[in-house]
Amino acid sequence: MYSNKIAPNYPNKKAVLVFPELSYQIVGLLFEVHTQLGGSFQEKHYQRAVEKLLLKNNIKYSKELKAPISFEGEQIANFFLDFLIDNKLILELKAVPKLLPIHFRQVRTYLKTKNLELGILANFRGEKLTYQRILNRTDSDH
Repeated sequence: MYSNKIAPNYPNKKAVLVFPELSYQIVGLLFEVHTQLGGSFQEKHYQRAVEKLLLKNNIKYSKELKAPISFEGEQIANFFLDFLIDNKLILELKAVPKLLPIHFRQVRTYLKTKNLELGILANFRGEKLTYQRILNRTDSDH
């Protein structure tokens, strides 16, 4: 189903989809939530609905996982991930009129801090669910 096509911007690299089965399954759950609830609730309501489907589908997850922010070797604060799925990918949910660059930076920061490859940013606001897969790329990837 997933092919390794040559990546157009990196002629010597193969395009590889990170966690294709798991991310496909998660996106399916997101669409199921949006189909049932629509696009006018608060973020916390979508979080609860997603959690119900994660449990129903026996998908391992951590919710509101605390991640420390360090500066010069000392912890100065914490932030909280919406979901860490199967210790592999971060799922960040929003219910905002439009996803903004700060939302993408937020997920990239989480990926970097947790040393993970893939995040999914989903926005439930509106008639259609919107989502984006976000990769944690290092210099060695380019």
